[in-house]
Amino acid sequence: MKMRKNKRIFIIAEAGVNHNGRLDIAKKMIAAAAAAGCDAVKFQTFKAEKLVSRYSPKAEYQRGPTDKRESQLKMLKKLELDARAHRELINNCKKSNIAFLSSPFDAESIDLLNRIGVEIFKIPSGEITNLPYLRKIGSLRKKVILSSGMATLAEVNAALNILTKKGTPKKEITVLHCTSEYPTPLKEVNLLAMCTIKNTLGVNVGYSDHTLGIEVPIAAAALGASTIEKHFTLDRNMNGPDHKASLEPPELKEMVIAIRNITQALGSGVKRPSPSEAKNKAVVRKSLVAARYIKEGEPFGSENITTKRPATGISPIKWDEVIGKVAKRDFKKDELIAL
Repeated sequence: MKMRKNKRIFIIAEAGVNHNGRLDIAKKMIAAAAAAGCDAVKFQTFKAEKLVSRYSPKAEYQRGPTDKRESQLKMLKKLELDARAHRELINNCKKSNIAFLSSPFDAESIDLLNRIGVEIFKIPSGEITNLPYLRKIGSLRKKVILSSGMATLAEVNAALNILTKKGTPKKEITVLHCTSEYPTPLKEVNLLAMCTIKNTLGVNVGYSDHTLGIEVPIAAAALGASTIEKHFTLDRNMNGPDHKASLEPPELKEMVIAIRNITQALGSGVKRPSPSEAKNKAVVRKSLVAARYIKEGEPFGSENITTKRPATGISPIKWDEVIGKVAKRDFKKDELIAL
């Protein structure tokens, strides 16, 4: 197995629709994501009428925090961002030195994002079996981040094949393991599936998290995720479908700091003394020393030599080489043995 290179993990703050359709809130979310140290902030691009039919029900997690009388279509209609809003948000991201990302949910939205210069296309889990959608994104030959919630390994592989056949190089695709429940129960995270995707399909992997708290994305970082995505909100008490399962800004910052620390801690994978511990080697390792007074000409044996700190003499690993040799001078108790 190749050693893991200590690369910076790409952290995406998933704003999603937690702006509640308001541009001022979206801009505040960009500022919060940048202040937390994230690499990108991601929104969602869609036309509600092209995303859901008028008969489409809400998901269970959407019903509680929203108006129970409205349809999914009406709910999503209030959360759209138009082309002008997208351009304003991109400019805002540039000023805040954070990348702008958005998940398109229909062909028109793919065209909009491509037209305004988005370089990374984030495919949401619900589109992983959408053949014409995948073909359209694959033909753009841009970087792709593919969420795999609700998918089998075979479905992930099929989506990869569609994207690559249309011209997107496999090396430009990152597959995010994901569980599409909000919030995700810990027992259903199945984080090791991320490793299965990487080892079986030979693709870059990451993790899109919907659990409460920050433990699981930190664990994903330790397991080798190259990208981590996490929902956040300015206030979990706001009305809207995704706020309850999102981090607030201080928690987002805490997660980013922890992931950056983990990245440092993973290191190169080469087993060798670190610079900071090298100075301790002589202090905590041992040398061969006289267990008692030894006369010149006396053979060294287990009755007259022992091992003690410091490690400034002959290493105890050479014990067998020293046993039976003859002392060339007198040695006082605790004196370092020399040949």
